[in-house]
Amino acid sequence: MSNALNVPNLLALFRIALAPLMLWFLVDRDSAIFSTWHPSWLDYFAGLIFVIASVTDFFDGFIARSWNQMTKLGAILDPLADKMLMLAGFLGLMVMNRASAWAVFLILSREFFITGLRVVAVSENKSVASTMAGKIKTVVQMIAIGFLIMNWPFATALLWLAVLLTLYSGYEYTRDYFTN
Repeated sequence: MSNALNVPNLLALFRIALAPLMLWFLVDRDSAIFSTWHPSWLDYFAGLIFVIASVTDFFDGFIARSWNQMTKLGAILDPLADKMLMLAGFLGLMVMNRASAWAVFLILSREFFITGLRVVAVSENKSVASTMAGKIKTVVQMIAIGFLIMNWPFATALLWLAVLLTLYSGYEYTRDYFTN
């Protein structure tokens, strides 16, 4: 197997493929394919896809570190897969009126800004390591998306907690870029 096509990178590619599938279950509810389905089943399938994709996020990083399979391709694919999954989740939920457009705007704006900042940092040979706040932000975003998909209580509160953590971790990345 090619070094680039290792297990972690295949898991990231799988996550990339799951993102549009999940979005399909969230936004194409009027499709003829789903005409006989109860909307709750669409939530269940979107939720299941999201959980599977989220689990691959944990395992691709764990396997890459444990098996020493970290690659340049993986360094690109993993955050891309994360962003695509979050983008599909938040946009789908916004279209369904389950997520505030302001919350989605703030989260996605931070994600694009920090991605750009990381590209600049790499070009300047600066460290762009993930912070603990960034990891916690990702977990809370995932939990919020799961709760919103399932339309569970406290979903909106979790979304706004995710916004706060997202903005704080963005502040940390920005501060670290300018002080290092």
